[in-house]
Amino acid sequence: MAFLSCEEMLAAARSQKITLAEAVLRSDLEESRLTEAHSRAAMRHLWQVMQATSQEYDPAQRSRSGLSGGDAAKVEQAWQQGRLLGDDYLAAVTAEALKTAECNACMKRIVAAPTAGSCGVIPAVLIPYRKEYPDTPEEEMLHALYVTGGFGNIIAERASVSGAEAGCQAEIGVAVSMASAALCSMMTDDPDTIHCAASLGGQVLMGLLCNPIEGYVQVPCIVRNMAAVPTAVTCANAALAGMDHIVPLDDVVALMLAVGEKIRPCDEAGTYILKKEEA
Repeated sequence: MAFLSCEEMLAAARSQKITLAEAVLRSDLEESRLTEAHSRAAMRHLWQVMQATSQEYDPAQRSRSGLSGGDAAKVEQAWQQGRLLGDDYLAAVTAEALKTAECNACMKRIVAAPTAGSCGVIPAVLIPYRKEYPDTPEEEMLHALYVTGGFGNIIAERASVSGAEAGCQAEIGVAVSMASAALCSMMTDDPDTIHCAASLGGQVLMGLLCNPIEGYVQVPCIVRNMAAVPTAVTCANAALAGMDHIVPLDDVVALMLAVGEKIRPCDEAGTYILKKEEA
């Protein structure tokens, strides 16, 4: 994608009077030399894999480390039994985030969006949305993914999406920004409102460390996927309500990069390693 900043991407959408998704698609086609049909087919494949990961979730499966597995099923059961706070959508996004993140820990197929360690966030806002609004055309879901790709690519180019390089803010934090934008784009085509959601999402987890137990991308990584999803929904809602993001996302990304240099993981594996409590 040719855009070097969020402002450049927004300006393209405004000047051409097109959606952000269309601006991202056109830029991608210009750079990749793919046909539009090929680009859309590739994006549709990613969407299908996201859904397949959810559908193929096995609550009996455990990661080889023994640290994760089965928690998404616990959330779904508690939801069905009326033991959870919040509405159906909140329970659904929580369970979806856990499903994908647990599948990653169990070495199953996922879409690294933006990374494997943060793979649960974007599917968790989109899959339940489609179930909540089943008449939503698949093309609209693909447009939301183009929006996530636009913001994610710019952040990766201007800063990082590597926890080992810039802390978990660069993985879960970026995923929240992308998911906030995606969800917001399902409700409005206004590029400034979508940018507001992305900026708010990017501001929330600034400074978050990468600190997995024993180096496995499981604890607290999976629970962070889970907790990130309501945050993304909140940021999207705040933007839709008209809240001011104050700081443009380009500036948020620059700060994230500076903070990442301060909190860069300090061991050979690139992480602040936590130790599992001994029984």
